[in-house]
Amino acid sequence: MKRALLFFLVLFAVSFIIAGYSYSEPNSTEYKLQSTDVIIITVHSQPDLTTKTRVTSEGYITFPLLGKVMVQGLTVQELEQKIKALLEKDYLVNAQVVVFIEEYHPRQVSVIGEVKTPGKFDMPVEKNLTLMQAIAMAGGFTKHADITKTRIMRVSGEDKKTILVNVKDITERGEKDKDVALSPEDMVFVPESFF
Repeated sequence: MKRALLFFLVLFAVSFIIAGYSYSEPNSTEYKLQSTDVIIITVHSQPDLTTKTRVTSEGYITFPLLGKVMVQGLTVQELEQKIKALLEKDYLVNAQVVVFIEEYHPRQVSVIGEVKTPGKFDMPVEKNLTLMQAIAMAGGFTKHADITKTRIMRVSGEDKKTILVNVKDITERGEKDKDVALSPEDMVFVPESFF
């Protein structure tokens, strides 16, 4: 009876720890690989395939047997599945692939114009940074800021986009959905008010 109770308590504690760990790391599965990330790839029982590589500016890595593999925009789990499928297609049976990100691409946004400390700011590695969080990192607005015409300038490849945000909608009207999630390399510009 005591053994059964002890076994149950140990099992409960282990499951609680595992559940707590998986809960505390919810965003690790969301990060999408990008250029300059350094990753380590291992394949169980295949030491010759262990590879440490940097993602190129075009979004590729070079992997033994497979050559160039496009990885940019994939999560770690998606890349593991992709390499597994490619290896099983021609080379291995039941490949067990593990991908680890050793070094992340620096993710930054710029905040300029009528903020107290303009500059470049680091984004969290595995989370989005919102417009209001970036402005807070820049010390907030100056008294001369025209917060109704805040602009986010975004470049994605050859596409250029400007997003106009009226910050009063967020701060005074409580419209949290207008607090735009920023992308790496976004530039936030807060113009000067002329009134």
